[in-house]
Amino acid sequence: MSNLKSKVAIVTGAASGIGLACARRYAAEGAIVVGIDRNLSADWSSVESSAPHSRFHQLDVTDGAAQQAAIDATAREFGRIDILLTAAGVGDGGPVGMLDEATWDRVIDINLKGTFLSVKAVLETMTTQRSGSIITIASVEGLNGTEGGSAYNASKGGVVLLSKNIAMDYGRMGIRCNAICPGFIDTPLLHEVMDAMPEFKADVVRQTKVGRFGRPEEIAGAAYFLASDDASYVTGHALVVDGGYTAGHSHGIVQLMGLV
Repeated sequence: MSNLKSKVAIVTGAASGIGLACARRYAAEGAIVVGIDRNLSADWSSVESSAPHSRFHQLDVTDGAAQQAAIDATAREFGRIDILLTAAGVGDGGPVGMLDEATWDRVIDINLKGTFLSVKAVLETMTTQRSGSIITIASVEGLNGTEGGSAYNASKGGVVLLSKNIAMDYGRMGIRCNAICPGFIDTPLLHEVMDAMPEFKADVVRQTKVGRFGRPEEIAGAAYFLASDDASYVTGHALVVDGGYTAGHSHGIVQLMGLV
């Protein structure tokens, strides 16, 4: 695979989890990485050690003006923006009848509107240079519903279709856009949601065909591929990285047959 030497990458949600893992991978492959997150990152030094010119901006992705200012500053400083990866997100929800309006608004604003604002902020630079790779972090829950996941599922389903629309609208300008749909990845967000529901947590592992949660670095591998020249003919795609979770239902039959 080609590396990302001297490419300029914006990563939202870069303080932890999938976003931080992707920032680290891009830096290791030679990119200049600009992180965006509403929280400060105690681990951002690991990115800077690989990419000394990297930057970090503490801001909320729902603040369009702040994002635009940070991204415009990046374009002025480095002369271009080659990659945008949108990993900022929250997990919350519940059955519609039990979900308050404020929770709905918060999840949609961060997960879907925040993605929209991030993409909007890079498009002027990318269209001018006639190139760019936009990678959104959606979810398998944006492809198939999950009980009680109304707001989260809706937000991530929106990210998938938004990504396809961006690919259609900007492909002839040299801009690719793809969504990554992770399964259940071992991140602070997963533990925040699942640790209070041990039976659900155990069932998710059982339904994941490789028998474990994913690692953030495994999503970063897919994000590297989509950012690289090896993916030059890949756009408008929702890439599932889920350990087989969505391959089908498991009912224990192969265990009864002695296969595992």
